[in-house]
Amino acid sequence: MSITSKPTLTSLQLQSPQTTDATLPVVETFHSLQGEGVHGGRSAFFIRLAGCSVGCQWCDTKVSWPQFNHPREPISSLVQAVREARNAGAGFVVITGGEPLHHDLTDLCCQLETEGLPLHLETSGVDGITGRFAWICLSPKRHHPPRSENLQCCHELKVVVHEPDDLSFALSMAAAATKAGNRPTLLLQPGWQSTAGQRLCLDFVRSNPGWQLSLQCHKWLGIR
Repeated sequence: MSITSKPTLTSLQLQSPQTTDATLPVVETFHSLQGEGVHGGRSAFFIRLAGCSVGCQWCDTKVSWPQFNHPREPISSLVQAVREARNAGAGFVVITGGEPLHHDLTDLCCQLETEGLPLHLETSGVDGITGRFAWICLSPKRHHPPRSENLQCCHELKVVVHEPDDLSFALSMAAAATKAGNRPTLLLQPGWQSTAGQRLCLDFVRSNPGWQLSLQCHKWLGIR
């Protein structure tokens, strides 16, 4: 799939860098392998931002939910960390959370672009997109659906499955993306240690070739 044809690279242009707030609340940064989704298995540098109001019951990073429990770090220090990761072999940068779009990512993206690594975003899509990204992974949640415009510009639509209603939700999200003129890669991801979710995903993907299975390989490997 060619990402150059996606609306994110044409309609969501960067604004002038902000100078009033040069910090963001950061839970952690680390260089590892992308553990799930289309880019699973690739070397990546992760920036996990604090703050999330979506509140998924199965979330494995609930420590990231309270924004004010985590220190604010200068964007310049994040740029330096990305530079070091690039020199160590990272192939792209992942902005994740928490819910990263609770923050204005314009200045962060603007400064990180100078390091030459593609920027990826992992989001539930409940807020508007700020910044500019080479790849947007939209993981919508049934209890807190995404903004419709985010279905128009995502490159990857990944739905976590625990029960049959999650499959129905996944189909509705895919249909909405198609109606908006977008054809993202479609993935179903079983909830971690959810036997029912695994069975539903395997049966569905086996009989629906337009969908792919996403697994949280980093958990199997015991890495971040």
